Amino acid sequence: MKPLPPLVKRYLDRQGSGGHWALSGSRREGLRGAVVIPALAEGESLFATLKSLDDNPEETCLDWLVLVVINQRTDALAVEQQQNLDDLEKLADFAENYRYPLAWVDAVSPGFELPTRHGGVGLARKIGMDLALPRLDWGRRPLLACLDADTLVEPTYLPALEAHFQDRCGGAVLPFRHQPAGEASQQEAIDRYELFLRAYVLGLSLACSPYAYASVGSAMACTAHAYAQCSGMNRRRAAEDFHFLNKLAKTAGVAPLQGTKVHPAPRISSRVPFGTGRSMARQLAGEVGVVRFYPLGAFEIVGSWLQLVTKDPSLDAAFLWRQAAQLSPTLGQYLNDCGWHEAWSSLQANHPSSAPRLRAFHAWFDGLRTLRLVHALCDSLFQRSENPQILGPLLAACGLQSPSNLSVPLALEQLRRVQGEA
Repeated sequence: MKPLPPLVKRYLDRQGSGGHWALSGSRREGLRGAVVIPALAEGESLFATLKSLDDNPEETCLDWLVLVVINQRTDALAVEQQQNLDDLEKLADFAENYRYPLAWVDAVSPGFELPTRHGGVGLARKIGMDLALPRLDWGRRPLLACLDADTLVEPTYLPALEAHFQDRCGGAVLPFRHQPAGEASQQEAIDRYELFLRAYVLGLSLACSPYAYASVGSAMACTAHAYAQCSGMNRRRAAEDFHFLNKLAKTAGVAPLQGTKVHPAPRISSRVPFGTGRSMARQLAGEVGVVRFYPLGAFEIVGSWLQLVTKDPSLDAAFLWRQAAQLSPTLGQYLNDCGWHEAWSSLQANHPSSAPRLRAFHAWFDGLRTLRLVHALCDSLFQRSENPQILGPLLAACGLQSPSNLSVPLALEQLRRVQGEA
C-alpha cells in the first residue's frame, strides 16, 4: 500500500484534529473510501443508518470503511452520556454483523470527550475524517463521505460515490430528500425548511454562481486528496457543512452527484443554534418568521454583478465598482465594505490572464460573501417573506410553474424535479 502523500501528511501534522482519539473495531487498510458518521446520543437511529449502508452491494461494502464518532462535550447531559456508552457497547457487540469494515471512535470516556468550547459536529467529523486517512488506498484516488446518524441511504449510495469520482472534480453534493415526518405539523415544518434550501440554490443557479449547491452535512463527499488540500474539516459547532463546502469549492470544485439520494430525518433539535433541527423546533413552537424566502430581485442583482465581472475581467476596479453601484447602491456599498478596490487590483496584478483571474475572483467572492450580499440586498431593497408565493417570480424566471395559489408542497415538488431529486 502506498504511503500517505506528502500533502496529506503535512495536513495531518499541521492542521489535523490532533488529540489522543483512536479507532476501535476493524483494522482493515487499503480501502477505497470511508463514510464518517458523527453520533451524539443517537440510539436506534444510528443503527438504522448502519443497516441502510449494509444494504449496498456486498463487493462494494467490503472496500469501504464505515467510521462512527461517538462523541460528547465535557458538559454533556447525563442522559446523553448514558446513551453514548450504550451505543459504544452495541457497536462492539454487533460490528461483525455488517458486511463492511466498521470502526468507531470513543470521544465519550473521561479524558476523551470533546472540549466544551470547540466540541461539536464539526470537530467530530474532523476527527473521523482525519483518522480515516491512513486506512485508505492512496493508489486508487480514495474518497471520503459525510453522513449523519439519523440519515438513511439507498442501496445505490456507495456505487454512486465511486462512479461520480471516476471523472469529476474533487468535491460533490448528493441529492437529498427528507424522510416523511410522523405528524402533519412536522411535515409542514420540514417541507418549508427544505424548500428554503432548494429555493436559495435555484436563485444562485439563476445567477450563474459557482456556489449554487445545498449545504447539507449528510450529503457531502470528496476525494481524500481534496480534503487535505482544503485544510480538512473545520471545528465549528454549526454550519460546518457550509464552510467546508465553501473551502472545497475554491480548491477542488463541487459538483452535483447523481444516481442516489440520502434521506435525513426531520428531527427536532436544539443542539445547534441553526440548521434543520433548530428550524423544526422553532417552527413547531409557533415562532413567527423562522423560515423566510429570498425574492427574485436579490438573485438578479447577484447575477448581474457576476456577469459584469466575468464579461470583461480586464476592466479596472474603479470602473467595475461604478457599474456595480449603478446596478444597486447597496451592492456598491457592500463592495466597499469588502475592500473591493484593493482586492481586485491585487487579483489583476497576481493573475495577468483572464481564466486564472476569474478563478481567483470566485475564490474571493465566495459562498459566504455571496450569502452576505443576498442578506444586504434583502435588508435594504427587497423584503423576505414566509409566504411561498414570493417564490413565484423566481420559479417563473427559471421556466417553472408559478400559480397564484403557490403553496409550499407545490413549490417543493417542482424544485425537487428540476434539481433531479424527485
